[in-house]
Amino acid sequence: MNYNEIRRRTRAVRLGNKTIGGDAPILVQSMTNTDTHDIAATLAQVRSLAAAGCDVVRLTAPDTDAAKTFYALKEAGVTVPLVADIHFDYRVAIECAESGADKIRINPGNIGDKERVRAVVSACRARNIPIRIGVNGGSLEKHILEKHGKPDAAALVESALYHAKLLEEFDFDDIVLSVKSSDVGTMIAANRALAKSTPYPLHLGVTEAGGAAMGTVKSAIGIGALLAEGIGDTIRVSLTADPVEEIGAARRILSALAIEGQSGLRVVSCPTCGRTKIDLIRLSEQFEVAARREGLWDFPVSVALMGCAVNGPGEAREADIGICGGEGEGLLIKKGQIVGKVPQEKIVETLISELKQMQKT
Repeated sequence: MNYNEIRRRTRAVRLGNKTIGGDAPILVQSMTNTDTHDIAATLAQVRSLAAAGCDVVRLTAPDTDAAKTFYALKEAGVTVPLVADIHFDYRVAIECAESGADKIRINPGNIGDKERVRAVVSACRARNIPIRIGVNGGSLEKHILEKHGKPDAAALVESALYHAKLLEEFDFDDIVLSVKSSDVGTMIAANRALAKSTPYPLHLGVTEAGGAAMGTVKSAIGIGALLAEGIGDTIRVSLTADPVEEIGAARRILSALAIEGQSGLRVVSCPTCGRTKIDLIRLSEQFEVAARREGLWDFPVSVALMGCAVNGPGEAREADIGICGGEGEGLLIKKGQIVGKVPQEKIVETLISELKQMQKT
């Protein structure tokens, strides 16, 4: 999918060495779950996330002591942009801005009066640091919740725009907006409405989505639906799991949408039926493991894994390379043309070898 052809046009917001919005690639985010005060543990996790393909890492900053970690991470050579997640204490936001955070995530309504908001804005403006306004069902202002009666899409949008206006009053517009809900339908509706109401880039996510299995499904529906409509500039798949798993899930969503320049390896495989003559389920699992191990998962080509010769050649026609199963063997297909036969035990090895060769050309 050529995302730029359908993409909602937004302001471009710079953070560190990355850009959110405009015509920049969709950025994948995650959040550390270490104690931010534990510099060594946090550094290790940030490095693991970056190695997995994370574009932006968010850290909770519960107090001013936590701000020291941002400075320490930058001193240790971390280049992935770091976001300070702030609640309630405006002084922590200022301290993090001064200590190397590349973006500040706040809810302006819960850090105090306008002078405190002004102080945060001043600290961010002085260092060209953007502010992300994060709104979810649990953070709605009392007057907005009373007006709507529940944390529905309209309430989330009103809250986000209300907070953006607070920053705009101080001539600050390096803003990223995020409206999240644990309800997929509410999250989709809120972001659709927000996309029509503001020029700011949007961070997408289904909050409190659940464990790796259910959370990935809910996120794929919510994030995927919006990206397919051209809405969204940065995403996070929130999972009750190792944060590194969030990156893999996010990358698979981008790959499934075949977003140009970000899709990576696209695997097309049939669900198997009574005609299947090879162990396609096991082969598919082995191929994905091997592709990741060999660093091929980000290679933007399509691979077809088909179980039989009835529909396989036709369904694999559009793939760059593929296999159609037969009795203990597979037909090797390139660009729709059968080029040879491969014994079942050599299928994964052959595909990996062919992909490596394609990568060189």
